[in-house]
Amino acid sequence: MTRYIGCIDLHNGEVKQIVGGTLTEDEKDTPKTNFISEKSSSYYAQLYKDNNVTGSHVIKLGPNNDTAALEALKAASGFLQIGGGINDTNCKEWLKYADKVILTSWLFNKEGKFLQENLSQISKLCGKEHLVVDLSCRRTKDNKWIVAMNKWQTLTDMELNTTTFRELCTYTNEFLIHAADVEGLCRGIDEELVTKLYEWTKDLTNDINIVYAGGAKSIFDLELVERLSNGKVDLTYGSSLDIFGGKLVKFSDCCEWNSAH
Repeated sequence: MTRYIGCIDLHNGEVKQIVGGTLTEDEKDTPKTNFISEKSSSYYAQLYKDNNVTGSHVIKLGPNNDTAALEALKAASGFLQIGGGINDTNCKEWLKYADKVILTSWLFNKEGKFLQENLSQISKLCGKEHLVVDLSCRRTKDNKWIVAMNKWQTLTDMELNTTTFRELCTYTNEFLIHAADVEGLCRGIDEELVTKLYEWTKDLTNDINIVYAGGAKSIFDLELVERLSNGKVDLTYGSSLDIFGGKLVKFSDCCEWNSAH
């Protein structure tokens, strides 16, 4: 069944909601920001833990976020996932407090070529049960979804399809997928992508988790995702949620959905 998954996005040490497509590699550039929280990362970590929003994650968007990330993880030790700058040299340190680590750009070289040996290495190091592969993507003009790295600015050589998921399931049981083109816009989810996520993975024998993020604007999006994915895909909310300054979705309603499902 589709569940609500919580997120804590960190940018320059603060909890923020950012329009995904406006992030760049240049630290001098200021991304379009929908919300900057006055509350600490640990506040949100405790909130998710108190309401049993399992599978929730902390994402470090760029530098200067390690302190805030560690604060969140320690507030809910063993409960949250952590992503952003994770590699083979630091993954075990983060797993002292995190339930899982999320792999993003480290799985590709600077040109965007997938490095299978990196994934194999870190899967053996951490255990596939503690590993999430971030397949956040952008939609191309020829209607394909291509994994994007470096704050979603660089397209890689990895296309989302059945073969990709089948091969990656050797190393992990969970995937996080931001639809970068609609992230932070509160204009609705990418319905076609959610449908495809089900089609690409429906015949896999592995028991895998898939978390979709991007554009959710209504509590009814949980029902929509459940219908489109036959309950296979979970959903996270960002800028539309009241705990992040939004006026479209109540956190309490999301928790009630999880309790009922």
